[in-house]
Formats: sequence, C-alpha cells, structure tokens
Amino acid sequence: MNKHESMIGRNQLCLLIALALASGGALAQSTTGTIAGQVPAGLGDTVSIQSSTGLVRQVPVDSRGRYVATQLPVGSYTVTLKRGGETVQTREHVGLRVGAATDVSFSPPETTNLAGINVTASTIPPIDVTGVDSRTVVTAEQLRRLPLGYSAEAVALLAPGAADNTGGFHTATGGSLVSFGGAGANENAYYINGFNTTDPLKSEGGITLPYGSVEQEEIYTGGYSAQYGRSDGGVINMVGKRGTNEWHFGAKASWEPASSRAAATDLYYENGLPTTPGQVEQFGSLYDARSKGSYWVTTYDAYLGGPLVKDKLFFFASAEMAKEQGNTLGTVTSTAPYTSYRYEMPKWYAKVDWNISDNHILELTGASSKRNYSADNYYYDYDNYQRGDLFSPATSTKRGGSLWTAKYTGYLTDDLTLTAMYGKLKTDDYSRVPGDPGVVYIGSPDLENPDLNGGVPRYTSQTASRINDPGRGNRTTNLRVSLEYRLGDHTLTAGIDNLTAAALKQGFLSSGPGYSWTYQHTDNPGSPLNTGLGVGATADFPNGQDGYYVTQNVYYRVANVRTTERAQFIEDNWQVTDRLLLSLGLRDDQFTNYNAAAQAYIKQKNQWAPRLGFAWDVAGDSSFKVFGNVGRYFLASPLEPALSAGSSSIQTTQYFTYGGIGADGTPTDLTQMSGPVSANSNFGQLPDPKTVVSKDLKAMYQDEYILGFSKTLGSDWVYGAKATRRILRSAIDDFCDLDAIVAKAAELGITLGSNNNGCHLINAGTSNTFIVSDENGQLREVPMTRQELGFPELKRNYYALDLFMEHPFDGKWYGRFDYTFSRSYGNSEGMTQSDVQSDGPQESADWDNGAIMAWSNGDQGNDHRHQFKAFGYYQFTPEWMVSGTVRLSSGQPKVCLGLYPGNVDPAGYGSSYHYCDGQPTPPGSTGRLPWQRQIDLGLRYAPAFAAHRLAFHLDVFNLLNAQEVTNITPSYYRDSSGSPNPLYGTARVSQAPRYARFSVTYDY
Repeated sequence: MNKHESMIGRNQLCLLIALALASGGALAQSTTGTIAGQVPAGLGDTVSIQSSTGLVRQVPVDSRGRYVATQLPVGSYTVTLKRGGETVQTREHVGLRVGAATDVSFSPPETTNLAGINVTASTIPPIDVTGVDSRTVVTAEQLRRLPLGYSAEAVALLAPGAADNTGGFHTATGGSLVSFGGAGANENAYYINGFNTTDPLKSEGGITLPYGSVEQEEIYTGGYSAQYGRSDGGVINMVGKRGTNEWHFGAKASWEPASSRAAATDLYYENGLPTTPGQVEQFGSLYDARSKGSYWVTTYDAYLGGPLVKDKLFFFASAEMAKEQGNTLGTVTSTAPYTSYRYEMPKWYAKVDWNISDNHILELTGASSKRNYSADNYYYDYDNYQRGDLFSPATSTKRGGSLWTAKYTGYLTDDLTLTAMYGKLKTDDYSRVPGDPGVVYIGSPDLENPDLNGGVPRYTSQTASRINDPGRGNRTTNLRVSLEYRLGDHTLTAGIDNLTAAALKQGFLSSGPGYSWTYQHTDNPGSPLNTGLGVGATADFPNGQDGYYVTQNVYYRVANVRTTERAQFIEDNWQVTDRLLLSLGLRDDQFTNYNAAAQAYIKQKNQWAPRLGFAWDVAGDSSFKVFGNVGRYFLASPLEPALSAGSSSIQTTQYFTYGGIGADGTPTDLTQMSGPVSANSNFGQLPDPKTVVSKDLKAMYQDEYILGFSKTLGSDWVYGAKATRRILRSAIDDFCDLDAIVAKAAELGITLGSNNNGCHLINAGTSNTFIVSDENGQLREVPMTRQELGFPELKRNYYALDLFMEHPFDGKWYGRFDYTFSRSYGNSEGMTQSDVQSDGPQESADWDNGAIMAWSNGDQGNDHRHQFKAFGYYQFTPEWMVSGTVRLSSGQPKVCLGLYPGNVDPAGYGSSYHYCDGQPTPPGSTGRLPWQRQIDLGLRYAPAFAAHRLAFHLDVFNLLNAQEVTNITPSYYRDSSGSPNPLYGTARVSQAPRYARFSVTYDY
C-alpha cells in the first residue's frame, strides 16, 4: 500500500464518525441534507459552505480533523477549506441528496491539485454508511430521463417491493395508490417540503407537486426515525425546487394522442349468462365493450426561478395544466352507457426563500393540485355500435386543494439548530348533479318485470342515487418544532409533531325526494331474500311468484367531524465506535377523534413507539454496510368512520313486490314485504360517544424488523440484500352484530334499550367490552371474549427478501435491478380490502360479525410473491439517450365469496362469506391471477445547436400491450337466495393498454 492509499483509508475511517453524527439532521421526510468530511491534521481550521442562494455557514474543524454541517436545504454548494481565514482548497457543485450525508473531504497538498475540484458521483462514496432506514431517492435529473407517468405514485413504484394497488383505488387528483410492504394502500403518508398533505378523510394519498417542480422524491419503505409517524406502509416525500442566484426558466409540452393508444379488451360474463329476458339474445355474453372507448391527454408545464435580491431573497414558481378528454362505453345493462368526458387538472407551486442572515432562514411554500370532471351521458345502439341522443349531463366534480407552509431554520450555534414549520391544507370534494333535484333515481331498470314495461326498461332522468353537500371538503393544520444539539459523539433531537384535521359536510344523502328505487329479481322466489333482516320469500306476497321485487332505499350521512393528532419525540444518533452508529428514538402519539356534536369518542394516549437502528461500516471505508432497524408505528384512525359511528346516519331498505310500473319507472301497486330495515341499525340517532367504540380502544399499530447490507462490487457496482418482517398487532374495525351483544347482555341480566348502536368500533380479533344503554337509559358494560364474538385472532403478517444491484451513473449509463420475494397473509389487509374494492377504513364487511370471518385467513389481496424491477438509461452521445423501466409482478390471489352451506345467509350480508358451492374458500384457495408485465421505453434527443437545452422525447408505455386482470368480481351469488352471479370472475380492474407520449422540453 502506498502513502496515498494509506492516507485515503485513514481519512475514510475517521470520516465515518462525522457522517454518522450528521445523520441526526438527515432523517425521513426531511427537506434537508448534510455535508461532512475529514481534514488532514494542520491543513485547515474552518470550512465555509456556501449555497447557490448565497447562504454561508462557517463550521469548525474539530481536534480529530472532522467537520459537520447539518440541516442544509437541498441544493448546490461550494465547500471551502480555510486556515487562518485564507482559502486552502475548494470543492464546487456539491449536490445534496435529501435525508442523506454527503462526504466532502480534503486531501494533503502532495496528493491533490489545490485548485477548485468539482465533486461528481464517482468521487462520492457509493454507500451512505449513516443510513439506518430503507428508502429510494429519485432526483429531478432521473425524472427527466426515465419514462415515468407524471405522478408521485408512478415514481414510487420504482422502490423495491412497492406495488400498484389491486383494487383500482386512486387519490383525489387521479394518482393510483401504492401498496408498501403488505400494508393497505391507504396506510401511507404524503409530504411536501416537510408538510403532511395526507388525505385526512380516508388516507387516500395526498396533495402532490407538479412533476416539473420536483427537486427530489423520497420513497420510504421502512425503518424511519422517531421524528415521524402516522404511517405503517410507506412514505412519499416530495421536495420542491427553489430559486438560486441564477435565473432559470423552462417549459414542457406533452401529448398522448388517442391514435397511439391501443384498444382496451372487452369484458364478458365469466360465470354463465344473465337471466334477464332479452339480454342474452341481444348481446350474448358481452358485458362491457371497453374497446370502443378512447381518450387523449395533453400536459403543459412552465417554471421560472431566480433572485429577487441576490444572496438574500429568491423565488421559484411553476404551473401545470393537464387535460384528458375522451369517451367510454359502459356495460350493456347501463341505461346510457356512452359517456363523453373531460378532466382538467391544474397544478401550481411557488416557493420563496429568505436568507435573513447566515444563521436564520425563512421558507414560504404554496402548492395546489386539483382535478375537475365534467361529462355527458348518451344512449347507445349496441347492435350497430353507434352513439345515440343525449340522455343527460353527468355529475360534475371538483376535487383536490391548496396548501401553504412557513418554515424557519435557526443555526443558533455551531452545535444547536432550531427548526419550526407550520402550514394549512384545504381540500374540496364537490359534486353537482344535473337536472331536477326532486326527481327520484331508478336503479337497475334492466331488472324490471318485462310483463309490466312492455320489454323496454323505464326510468327517470335522475342519474345519481346519492348526492353531497356543495361545501364538502377537508381542512388540515400541521405544526412541527424540533431542536437538534450535537454533544460529542451524540446528536440529540427532540420536538413535537402536531396535526389537526377536520372533515366538513362530508358524506352523502339520497337524491330526489330523499329515497331511491332499485329493481331486483331472484331466481329462487320460494327462498327468503334476507333471513338476517327478516325479509321473506317473494312468492309469499302478491305479484312475487316470478321473483320480481323492488326496494326503497333511504340514505343520509352528512356531518362535520375532526381529529387531533399530537406527538412528542426524542432521538439520539450515537457514534458508539468509529464503525458503529446507533440510532435510538422514542415517540409518543396521542389521537383524539370527535363526533358530529364535537364530542370526543376516541381518546388514545401513551402510545410509545420505540425505534432502534444501527449502521455498521464493516471495512471502515464505506464499501460494506450492514444495517438494521426495529420499530413500532402507530396509525391514527381517519375521519371517515366518524361519519357512521359518530353521526346520526340513516341507511334503510324497505322491500316490496309490485304490480305495475309507471311511465317514469316508479313502481305501482306495491305490497310491503318488510318495514325499513338496516343491516347496521342506522336509523338516524346520534349515539352517545361512549357507546360508539369498545372500552379502551387501542390504535392500529405495527411492529417492523429490518436487517440488510449494501456492498460495493469493484469500482462500478453496488449490490445488497434486505430482509423485512412486519406484524400487525392491533387494528380497528366495526362490529355490527347487535344480536350477539343483546344475547350476552341478557346473560348478564341486562336488557338493552331501543336506542343502541347497530355498529361499534372495536379492536379486531380480540376481546372487547361494549358500553350499551339499558332499558332505563343507564350505561352498562358488556364484556365479550374473542370466542364469544366468533372471531379468529387478528393476523396480518408480511415478510420479504429484497435483492438489488446498482450501477451509478458514470457519464455514460445508469442501471438498477431489484428482485423481491414476499408474502402478505392473514385475515385483514388493513384499512383497505382490495379484493372486494373496499377503499376506506371500516367500509368492508370484515369483522362485522363472526360468520363473515370464518375461513378468512389466507393470502391477502395485495400479495405478490415475486417482483422484478429494472430501470436505467444510456447516453449514446450528448444528443441521444435511451431509457427504460421494467416491472414484472406475479398475480395476486383470487377470492370467492358466497353463502354458507345450504345457501344460508346468517348475517344478512348476501354473497359475502368465505364459502362457494358449500365449500370453504379462504383467500387464495381458488387460484391466482396472471403475472403483470409492464415495460416502458423512452428516447430523448437534445440537439447540440440548442446547447442541449431543447429536447424531444418519445415514451412508450406498456410496450407489449399486456392487459392482465388485476381484480375480479368476488361474489359467487347475486343475492341471498343463491341466484348465481354471472359476473363472478369478470375483470373489474386490468392494466392500462399500450400508449405513446410525445414531449418537447426546454430548460435554461
């Protein structure tokens, strides 16, 4: 070993200490990075760090030759080593990666040229030995090069193990939700510049930035610090661009023409043919002629950034407008299946940075993302595939919202840093139903008795069964304050993380006169329609011998509800030895949920979440890291459950047979089969908040265990592996078997009153104590064991092994390859149930009663055993670049839900039990869906005559036009009478067809 090599080795070994200490300021969901390094003895005494915005920090070199500068805004820096105030060496164009430490070390004079040196990727250690978490960071440069959809979720799918949700769930602004590590697709957290933008109602995504405004996107898949919580899935953290001392501007225009989009595959009945007279003769087994639909998309984006006052005040602003326009052809049973629609998706982002002084920074951020929809519905001639006359304008919607935040950073001393951030988010969820609001809605007119309508379905002009209040929306405020102190080998951080969210006028109510009609038919008129609700057989009533009946449906659920979520945290990043870093953290969360009367009905406190991580630099030269993490993560209950559990909701159904049908489709000559019935006893009473939830309700939480390594392979590659284990310890769901509570209360000598709830929020899969009102109006406790509730133990287990190889960009090419073997199994997917397309907490039938949970243990709907991912780009010449992403994923399990043996419906839930043809069918026992293949390719040409600032792009998505099914209809029967469901097994969600995108960009 020569002297130069020896010196480098010692420097890298000592540098580990500095980088490790820096990790305290480089944590999950942050907006900052760290610069740290080693200085040979006597070469310098201070380091000056100057950003492209003129911010200057002076940090000392300690007795061991190390220096650290934490909490630096992401950007470009010049790092200068000084001695006695005179410049010794300079490193220019040092780029920071969010949440990471960047090594900028200095060399003895005899081993380097003292002139300015540009730090490039090849001179930065390939492995960050200070990281104890699991994350993927995608930079703005990579976003420009890779063929990706213009959404935060499309970028997040690059992360190992991340999978597109299988239920077809989307955010308010159109992004397809992502499932991380076996968790439900709405158990993630979203951040913009450190502000939590997660949807508070159902946790379905959050507000995101315009694509061209993203400086870096950080995707966490586990192991993040005690400073952050409220997620047990993944985290999408977006850091926006900022202005600098140089003016920059640019624009983008992209087109996705309809002519470049392949036709979607048609859908057919997969379980026999429908029994509706005339339908088979006219359409055969065709269910949905999706191939007749088409659409196009255009996106325009522009930005401008620069100094308002050089070195002091800067701004960056961008705007984006995307439009999607086209038509869809719905099912053959639809009254007006042809829809001509239009989406407008405006986004904007603005940021002001003020360097008050070198020790005080103020950042102001504003952002908005919205999605507006309008459409017209038309009649359609399926025989000739021709559009007919206008039926009615469709319901128009406006979703999304805007935020603003203010963040202060104070470098109070060289070792003490204070940060404080406050912001507000306002989102709207407005829909407008066209036409006469007093007209009643007629559902399923294709199931009308053809002897009473002349064989032609009759219906009104009403297009919506439910409407909402025009003022519907959400409000969120988030306050974060933290204090970081460096004390020897420890970096200590403590602070608060407080969030308040409110849902305003959320929910729905029946359109028209306050109710709707739905026509139905049973193939077994001699069998009861719903034994659990006491609804008899149609044959026992006049005009019911042929199985035709109608229901009157009343729905009202509109309320204002809110939640407060507070947390305190403390963390110590401790460099135990030169090679071993420990990250020790503790977080305490408190959650309080309020009902429609502003009464607290959930109070959860003292929820201690320990986090322990380590990083071991095995060789001492940043070439081989072993890391691990153990942590507990609590999840607050979203606001949506309060709309049922904490409001005076009405949801009733009344059954009738009928002897006539009016010209407008309303039934006449009615014979009542039942009074208003409600499977969950929703008859319009606001419950006592103490009776809404089981006593001492625990929050949903999960334990996570991670162990992995990363290692260099030669000078060009990095490879590694990571094992993950996640165990769901507690979950909240609703229990709606009031009869079981009544029976247990009777055993205890308690007679319940008439005003008790039909549903209670409980801890699933364990014992619960219910607070009920007796016949005298007194509150009484009714304890029930798990066995008395008829439940199995709660189970959601996930394990995974991730393998990767990465070739950092060397000026010519970049590539990364990932393989994930995983399994997600149990009897609860979490806050979604993708196989039945339940996209919100407590919306599915799971845990409503014991019968539903029989044979429920199996592979979950988001289980993908094998995932292969590859992405990268190759620079042929300065003008030409090719890029690509490949995702191969094994199919998720099929599911079959039916009736108990003998076609029994014990709970009145219809075809919702894990039995088909009288046999148990746990999830995954009926097979799996096909593998999904997604290959996307890109080509970029940046001509030299425009200094490579102008570029032309061609991206082709789903090159092989694979349209594999990702979700099927799970109900084996059509109703509780055992009528076969011809749609069982029919696709509900599948991969999008192949399409091309043409873009032109200019960046100055």
